[in-house]
Amino acid sequence: MSKTLKRPVAGERPSCYIPNRLEERRNRHRTLRQERRRKPDKPDDFVTYEDSDSEEETPSQQHQVLSTSYNFVDYIRSRESDLHDERTIDPTYASRHILTHDMFRETPISLGNINKVFCSQWLSNRQVVFGTKCNKLMVYDVNMRRVDAIPTLPNSHGASPDTQSGIHACQINPSHSLLATGARHSADIALYRLPTLDPLCIGENAHRDWVFDMCWLDDQFLVSGSRDTKLALWRVNEDLMEFPEVKDGEEEQDVPTYAHISPVAVKDCRGAQKIRAICFNKEYRELALLSLNGYMHLFNAETFSQKLSRKLPNCQENVCIACQPNGLYAAVKKIASRYSGYGIRSASFQGNILTIGTGMGMLMFFDIRAGKYLESCINSSRTVVLKASKGYVAQFPDEEMDGFQQNKYLPAIYTHCYDSSGTRLFTAGGPLPATLIGNYAGIWQ
Repeated sequence: MSKTLKRPVAGERPSCYIPNRLEERRNRHRTLRQERRRKPDKPDDFVTYEDSDSEEETPSQQHQVLSTSYNFVDYIRSRESDLHDERTIDPTYASRHILTHDMFRETPISLGNINKVFCSQWLSNRQVVFGTKCNKLMVYDVNMRRVDAIPTLPNSHGASPDTQSGIHACQINPSHSLLATGARHSADIALYRLPTLDPLCIGENAHRDWVFDMCWLDDQFLVSGSRDTKLALWRVNEDLMEFPEVKDGEEEQDVPTYAHISPVAVKDCRGAQKIRAICFNKEYRELALLSLNGYMHLFNAETFSQKLSRKLPNCQENVCIACQPNGLYAAVKKIASRYSGYGIRSASFQGNILTIGTGMGMLMFFDIRAGKYLESCINSSRTVVLKASKGYVAQFPDEEMDGFQQNKYLPAIYTHCYDSSGTRLFTAGGPLPATLIGNYAGIWQ
């Protein structure tokens, strides 16, 4: 949770300098190594070997370990006294504590007749932006509890209703200066300035089918993936854009103008059928793609070339992928699901906790370090599960379909995102069957 490298005020050693801690540390590491060396019933695809000699700590390292306190009280006292100690704290501890102590409470959000929320991002500590299947880009104000619509951008060719198939992705660049999302034509992308949400440009002439996902490589370069199995690389630099001239009379009306850009490069993803999800691995400088035919594809982010493709254990409903900062993907290792039949619809990492949004209105939390679902501190026999409210459905089938009935309706969690503090969670989605029209959204805090 916290780590404080203490410097003694009086004497030569701080109060946490207890030699027995080194032996406890060695025993703990020894137990972990023995656990890793156990042969599983089914051998893994990848085998790693550890060198025990490399884990011997030098005297200076041992001195640093003994001078470090992991007590949260020491962290607070050091901060309050403004001591010159080196202090760090795990920013994900707050969300873990709230989850394990059953402190999250849902506030449902009324969205009217909007159809299915597919993507979302926190713009600030009070605003969430999300895109819908009915091609609407909306912003929800948490404090005012108000939903506002942001105009979508048409391309230079004009978009007919047949090409409006929903906004499936929205991503914010690292400096939080630009928002990339779907345009009015579902095969194009739109970019807005932050925090004003003024339109900047529209990206076109790259895809022939819906854009399912996108990710930023840095503040300028963006990658989009489509159902046409193509990846497009975009450069978003306002200095290189040509904006249309404002006509007479439009300046008084303050009509927003925006530029049109084309991709820097377009690549086919070999062996893919409909690119469904993309994420950028900063640790290895690579792009990871998930296709609906059950393959994971890796691209070199610097050369924009395909490196490899790998068949995943599950070939059905591969629709989401997540990447941890240290390079771990939530798509390779198979995790046993506690609830089957509805699939996983969204996934994200919050530290070492993998948050999983399901197709039956539940959020589950998998602890990567422990290798199991997060357990409740209130009831040790239970795992942490958040159950969403029912949301809104505009129409129901005449007969029961796929187990869905009006009094038993549960929404699919198509998207979820934590705020910067990790103490609030936005969840949204809608009915799982394609024939049902409806929506669900909620804030957990």
